[in-house]
Amino acid sequence: MSWQLSDLVDLKALLVVALIFIPLERLIPHRHEQKALRRHWLNDAFYLFFNGIFIKAGLLIVVGGTLALIGYLIPDSVGELVRSQPVWLQAIEVIVIADIGFYLAHRAFHAFPFLWRFHAVHHSIEEMDWLAAHRVHPVDQVLTKSASYLPIFALGFSPLAIGIYVAIYQWQSLLIHSNVKINFGPLKWVLASPQFHHWHHANERQAYDKNFSAQLPFIDALGGTLYLPNRMPSKYGTDDPVPSVYHEQLAYPFVGAKPRPSEGLASAVGDNQK
Repeated sequence: MSWQLSDLVDLKALLVVALIFIPLERLIPHRHEQKALRRHWLNDAFYLFFNGIFIKAGLLIVVGGTLALIGYLIPDSVGELVRSQPVWLQAIEVIVIADIGFYLAHRAFHAFPFLWRFHAVHHSIEEMDWLAAHRVHPVDQVLTKSASYLPIFALGFSPLAIGIYVAIYQWQSLLIHSNVKINFGPLKWVLASPQFHHWHHANERQAYDKNFSAQLPFIDALGGTLYLPNRMPSKYGTDDPVPSVYHEQLAYPFVGAKPRPSEGLASAVGDNQK
């Protein structure tokens, strides 16, 4: 009964998301020529419906196991002090800390050839929209989310503050991948926008290894990886030979990837994204 209820809630949430983003992408699209049912949409729908099973199991193992080990190292007083703060302040701190973890993990997936094999699946997206946000290899998603979740759970932030972060992250992730043209104005330097993240997916040499943050572009500014010209990219994707079918994409990092030339951390990615 509980499984059926959870499944029903997920379907309702999906319906709400679709009813928001599908019309939005028709009303203010970045690429007017892109169709609602663009190429490989069904493949990305498989990610939407099936990836969650692997990701939840992986996060339970990685985050749960690690917290069990480090729980003995962090005094209970740390969590008590953190939770004594107002929830709104905790939520801001959670967003900043989690996005720093995301930034470091994301940058690592670009820097190291073995990790890039998993992340290349996400970069194989050639037409950006809200559904494409779900095309992420489970190993990529588990490790990146673990880097975000571990510090905020270890420090003992309140469930409400963490819940606020998760809700904002999920909606912002859909927005920044979507085929919409929204002007954030001066806020584009503070909050991740479609323009900011589309440049991360751009198949243009000057954009390689840029804009790693999920929510806060100023982290990229501090890390020297911010790239935000006053236009949108004209081409997306990667030249890596990533297959276009769901099950082959899951297997690709293990059996289908070719080693990339190593010319330093930044050049290793650039040579293979071009």
